[in-house]
Amino acid sequence: MRSVLALLAASIGLCCAGLAAAQPVGQFPFALTREGQMLGAVEGEVASFKGLAYAAPPLGALRWRPPQPTAESSEMHTAYEYGAPCLQPSLPAAREDCLTLNVFRPFGVDGPLPVMMFIHGGAFVMGTASDPVFDGARLAQAGLIVVTVNYRLGVLGWLTHSSLSEGGSGNYGLMDQIAALHWVHDNIAAFGGDPNNVTLFGNGAGATSIALLMLCRQARGLFHKAILQSLPGRAALHSPQEAELVSAHFVEGLASEPDLRAVPPARLLADEDRLLEKFAHAFVPAIDGSLVTEDIAAGFTAGHESRVPLIIGSNDDETRFGDELDVQDELAASGRMIDGLRELYPSLAKPSELKARFYTDKVFSEPARQLARLHAATGAPSFRYRFGYVPEARRASPDRGHGRELQFIFGVEGVPGAGIFSRRDREVASRIRGYWINFARSGDPNGPGLPRWDAAADRDRLLLITNDRIASGDDPLAERLDRIAGESRK
Repeated sequence: MRSVLALLAASIGLCCAGLAAAQPVGQFPFALTREGQMLGAVEGEVASFKGLAYAAPPLGALRWRPPQPTAESSEMHTAYEYGAPCLQPSLPAAREDCLTLNVFRPFGVDGPLPVMMFIHGGAFVMGTASDPVFDGARLAQAGLIVVTVNYRLGVLGWLTHSSLSEGGSGNYGLMDQIAALHWVHDNIAAFGGDPNNVTLFGNGAGATSIALLMLCRQARGLFHKAILQSLPGRAALHSPQEAELVSAHFVEGLASEPDLRAVPPARLLADEDRLLEKFAHAFVPAIDGSLVTEDIAAGFTAGHESRVPLIIGSNDDETRFGDELDVQDELAASGRMIDGLRELYPSLAKPSELKARFYTDKVFSEPARQLARLHAATGAPSFRYRFGYVPEARRASPDRGHGRELQFIFGVEGVPGAGIFSRRDREVASRIRGYWINFARSGDPNGPGLPRWDAAADRDRLLLITNDRIASGDDPLAERLDRIAGESRK
């Protein structure tokens, strides 16, 4: 039914071209881009445009090359369905032809409206913008344009090899994100969006990507605010030598293939899996001297990042399924044994709880505090948070916490990865979403009906989101994080 209504509305607009041109863009579920006329679908108060190509399919000769422009067209294209996820072993529907994005906007509302572009996480080897948790409708209802984007993953996104890489860079996933930002800059006005008011937000690998974009000269001016959720801010990127070494291991397994750009995708995934068993972080961004010139912590310490308004924070529990090896690695790197952890966390008894808490603080909580301090020192508005709220139905047996805040921000319920909220859960979600929306509009998360969120400045002020309250305060973990910070600098 919605498709019929969308077609009818678009047909009226197209048949009366002069009238359509004179109407506000929000009145019709279609948009004119360089790739053609995009016909969207309307559901309730939101129009969506799914599976829009922002770059040419990276197939054949374009595999392991920078994203190329799409072909210009004057034809009409329906945009009702998500594009395929980028190639990854966990999703059978994944394809190489995946460089698409999705646009959600309030229907019947004219612009220009603030734009929020979401970059998904997934350790750079999995994830997709079509995840039902990332439906942008609830955010768009508040008067925003929401964009969710796919980018190349795994071996296709992050392979650095001299026989393939152009200019020595294998950061194809980052190149894709920059290409998507250019597409937004050039086309978002056709959807009612303001290209001069773009906020990037994402968690995990998405947050890492955004922090790298803040340090990337090729992305300057393409976005104007940033939200970094659960950023492992002190993680060291691969050096050029490390990236080449890992990639050489991968290419060795395909030595019998005359043309690596012609290897079937299934074979690539099989070899990627084998390499990931040996090197858990084989395919991640690497320092290439061009797009990526330094680690995130080093870049922020030097003040090289874009001085845009920033929200940065983490969750009380940042573990996730499959993290056991990462937790053990961080524990070994710190030189601490279980008894040493008990000194830091005297109220915890179980070794598993001690390890999880230390991993969360060392990898996420302490780096978020440090990056907030460094960014605030540049004079840019900076706001820090810690998210500790657990949905009421899960408190007896909480699931792992990495990414838990996403359902509250997107406001999606009853889909895979997102349970049903209680009334209290929805109240908290509305407030968190309100902060994100206000920030996207103005660079300040504060607004009517919300508890005051103090800027980080050079202090340890942050917004604490717990089961009991939402309030700004001094960081209760400050002393512990000071000790961890001291160890990190050794």
